[in-house]
Amino acid sequence: MSKFYLKSMGCKSNQFEGQIVAEKLVESGFKQVFNEKDSEIYILNSCSVTHKSDNEAMYLLRHAHNLGLKTVLTGCIAQTEGENLLKESFIDYVFGNEDKFRIAEFFQNGINYSVKDLMKENEFYEVVLNDTSKTRMSLKIQDGCDNRCAYCIIPFARGKSRSAKPEFIVNEINRCYNNGFKEVVLTGIHIGLYEGGLLKLLQRIENETKIPRFRLGSLNPHEITKDLLNFLETSEKFCPHFHLSLQSACNRTLKRMNRYYTVEYYLDQIEDIVSRFKNPFMGSDIIAGFVGETEDDFQTTVENLKKSKLSQIHVFPYSIRKGTEAEKMEGHLPDNIKQERAEIIKQISKNKLDMFLESNIGNNFEVLIEKHKDKKTGLYKGITRNYIDILTENGDFNALKTLKLVKKIGTKIYAQ
Repeated sequence: MSKFYLKSMGCKSNQFEGQIVAEKLVESGFKQVFNEKDSEIYILNSCSVTHKSDNEAMYLLRHAHNLGLKTVLTGCIAQTEGENLLKESFIDYVFGNEDKFRIAEFFQNGINYSVKDLMKENEFYEVVLNDTSKTRMSLKIQDGCDNRCAYCIIPFARGKSRSAKPEFIVNEINRCYNNGFKEVVLTGIHIGLYEGGLLKLLQRIENETKIPRFRLGSLNPHEITKDLLNFLETSEKFCPHFHLSLQSACNRTLKRMNRYYTVEYYLDQIEDIVSRFKNPFMGSDIIAGFVGETEDDFQTTVENLKKSKLSQIHVFPYSIRKGTEAEKMEGHLPDNIKQERAEIIKQISKNKLDMFLESNIGNNFEVLIEKHKDKKTGLYKGITRNYIDILTENGDFNALKTLKLVKKIGTKIYAQ
């Protein structure tokens, strides 16, 4: 029995897929271990959203190779770089984003390379996760992206937008509820492109599933319509947690990125959302130091982010991606400038998160207790509908609990 160690990088979709890869290998007779030194095979389910993630992937594979392990690279780097990767002495197997689910079969047949052309794929690959060890589940409902943002490699790594059938999604949610799950997180590469409309899908989830809570992955601002907000405002299952894919808070930069909305539009939208829901969590993505971003452009972004009602900002320095429109643009900034700008936005994010957490102290919330304890405190972990992590001595995870928030230490909130 071959023992394997699997690491997934990047987004929730990739994490979800990594769990399925592990399950399929175990079903085929392989044994999963959770220390790479105990394994014979090292599987890296990679992310290619930034140059930093590429470098990290290569470092991890070299390290595993030096330990004497067989190395498998799958995920987005495998999909975009393909057969060239086999030229590296520290990479033994390369499998693309949909091929990753057949790794056991490839091993058994002596195949060390398979990367399907996802641009030719029109059907969503429906895969089922059987793990019931948690109380919250991720469910991938969509893959691929039809947009061509100037900075982004993801359409080449994931192919065209493809969606799971609503019947599959409803059945999966009910199956997981029957297995003990209390919340589902709807993930994908671009769930706003869900075929048939995201609103119609959510209405079916509201009416045809027993799951008490659902949460949405990232959305572009123009995908959060008034009709969608009207529905979410009355939903009994929706968790008021929004993650907006903003990328910049400067109109000149947004235009160069091929992002088809304005800062004014989404600032008004955030105000609307905050007025509709009680203390909603408002997350976002921002790229610092995009090609041609002047100091004035950056200061515009800083001022707009400061005045926004965002709760947290996920920021990363712009990274050149081979084959994208931005790669050929003039005005690339030095790495130190990009990093300095990212650090400034990180501090804005920290301040906003502190303010958001403080605003929730003393309120009553429905908290979903997880099935594992916090390693540092030994307390049980839980999560509110509006995406606040809770620590508590109460470990009853058979039901949703209503707890009072009593104090905050650092970024930790404790309940009684």
